[in-house]
Amino acid sequence: MKVDWSTFWPRIVEATGETIIMVIATLVFGSILGITIGLLLFVTRERNILENKIVFQVLNILINIIRPIPFIIFLVAISQLTRLVMGSTIGTAAAIFPMTIVASFSIARVVENNLVSIDPGVIEAAQAMGASPLRIIFTVLIPEALGPLILGLTFITVSLIDFSAVAGTVGGGGLGHIAMTYGYQRFDGSVMLVTVIILIVLVQLAQWLGNALSKKFIRR
Repeated sequence: MKVDWSTFWPRIVEATGETIIMVIATLVFGSILGITIGLLLFVTRERNILENKIVFQVLNILINIIRPIPFIIFLVAISQLTRLVMGSTIGTAAAIFPMTIVASFSIARVVENNLVSIDPGVIEAAQAMGASPLRIIFTVLIPEALGPLILGLTFITVSLIDFSAVAGTVGGGGLGHIAMTYGYQRFDGSVMLVTVIILIVLVQLAQWLGNALSKKFIRR
């Protein structure tokens, strides 16, 4: 059964809003957790300002366990945990929980990789001036890595748009739900085409915004 586009557009707009909410909420929560984990991962490395082999190894192993798991499998695998924490596995809020977990560890690795590229001499100079580890983190590490980090977060945002569509196919709402319910199951190619176009537009906007912001913060 084909949809009646004269009345279906409001549903598309609503689904687009749900997708945007999922992506933004996940990016905010995931960035807070991911940047924290990434900083811990970097500063606890061998011969770094807060060297701690146990903390480093635990975080490193967690990231290496979670990152390779395809999102659809991870989504199903932690469904009981999602139900316990969020009260349901259906809806936008329920989709944000697993998306945030995956995003956090992905962002953590991006943060670590950006921090590793910082010239050690900059950190050594700050230590020589008597700066505390906390001061080094906020006045040296974060400012130095901010531009590349924004580019990394842009890449993660594009992935989150993909994750939101996947989550929608299993009850998470958003454009993925529209594409699966009205496009695939009802064999309506027009719905699939519209959702694909909207997703492409969202990706392009995210990439453009990320590129623009990174140019303002990358240190030359």
